[in-house]
Amino acid sequence: MNSLNQEIKALIIESLDLEDVSASDIDDSAPLFSEYDNGLGLDSIDALEFGLAVKKKFGVKLDANAAETKAHFYSVNSLADFILANEDR
Repeated sequence: MNSLNQEIKALIIESLDLEDVSASDIDDSAPLFSEYDNGLGLDSIDALEFGLAVKKKFGVKLDANAAETKAHFYSVNSLADFILANEDR
């Protein structure tokens, strides 16, 4: 498993206090949000908290109103691709 994907999974768990979830429970290509049927089930409040954590940890710029941002946060894989293309570290 890719180390960036592992970092993202750890950040999801830590920033959202998901005590009953481990990194191995999160499928890299599965949807993160509850609007999709087979996802992790995160909601809009989680999105705000997690978005801030991603911005702080990886130094990426996020536009909460941009349609692309939603696409970048679809899965661990899509977020990793976005971070690699835009990170400031």
